[in-house]
Amino acid sequence: MRLTLHSDYALRVLMYLGLRGQELASIQDIATAYGISGNHLTKVVQRLARGGFVETLRGRGGGLRLARPPEQIGVGAVIRCTEEDMALVTCFGAHHACAIAGPCRLPALLDEALAAFLAVLDRATLADLIAPGRAEIARRLGLPDGATASARRLSTPRK
Repeated sequence: MRLTLHSDYALRVLMYLGLRGQELASIQDIATAYGISGNHLTKVVQRLARGGFVETLRGRGGGLRLARPPEQIGVGAVIRCTEEDMALVTCFGAHHACAIAGPCRLPALLDEALAAFLAVLDRATLADLIAPGRAEIARRLGLPDGATASARRLSTPRK
């Protein structure tokens, strides 16, 4: 299965925020660190906020941070939130008719494969993605040793 760029960026946003602890970050901070479009990240962050993965605060001094500790954010849950269509082949869609639908075993096989794929992701948390290379990831993103630099607190989260 190939994940969309949306899911890729969502995981990157969460990893960045996981390294920041409770410190607020801006979308532009994240976009600059990864060298990607801030406009696209805005859409990603909106979806993550709706999914309950990040908290946001608008306005001056605002930003975003994780809504839960990294140990409580499952990778599988993030993927389910960010992938709009998990159909592996077009015949899985509700509006696609196939001449061999019914006796064909391909859908059952691919359903099993997708379930196995998601089961592996369900075993991992955001903390699992960050922990092994925390210092190096932080260095590459321009963060101080993966620790928070200063604590701008999120007073009233907007979900």
